[in-house]
Amino acid sequence: MLQADLKEAEMDSSTLKSPPLPSLTGKSKAKLTDIAYQQLEEAIVTLRIPPGMLISEQSLSEMTGIGRTPLREAVQRLAREHLILVMPQRGLLIPHIDIGKQLRLLETRREIERLVCRSAAKRASEQQRKGFARLAEEFNAVAIENDDVTFMRSDREFNELCLVAAKNEFAESALRSLNGLSRRFWYLHYKQAADLPEMARLHASLAGAIAAGDSVETARSLDRLIDNIESFTKATVLLDQL
Repeated sequence: MLQADLKEAEMDSSTLKSPPLPSLTGKSKAKLTDIAYQQLEEAIVTLRIPPGMLISEQSLSEMTGIGRTPLREAVQRLAREHLILVMPQRGLLIPHIDIGKQLRLLETRREIERLVCRSAAKRASEQQRKGFARLAEEFNAVAIENDDVTFMRSDREFNELCLVAAKNEFAESALRSLNGLSRRFWYLHYKQAADLPEMARLHASLAGAIAAGDSVETARSLDRLIDNIESFTKATVLLDQL
């Protein structure tokens, strides 16, 4: 677990160069907010902006090339998802990772995500089902290629598609605050205790069940996935005690 002291960010624009920044010409404020959110969320989840980092809105604006107003809205969204802590008069803190909180998060995630995924299996449109089928193929490809960055991006897209397809704004609000924290914890520890190909295959099975509209298999696939994540999380506890 990273336990660095608070420190001011000393990062240049190359920190956020993946994914490439789309052309900003003519983009609406809402679109710019989405772009800023996507870049910052990925940078935090993949630890390019590490836990314990204290950073300013100005430095984030300079790194993303996005103005303060849409960037501030993206920061507020990340704060609601517990990926940024706003420190008045000090800046923006990237919180440390807490294994105890992660285990409590998983208890909550299992119940809410079961509702979301089963609802998505029942309510998804034909176009959304095609999206789930495509993601199942992408996850299977990741299992072969063992590509962690592609997995993280596909996982984020899968989570977003589930939330949209489920058509339940209350479950969406609750689950959205858990997804980024889960991905960040996994990315920090997966090389020590996780099996990326197996994780990708479990995601492929879940995406395929939703695409097929099979709510029973969706629930079973989700339980297998969460069981795997819980075992991985507990394994990190043992590793930290060594």
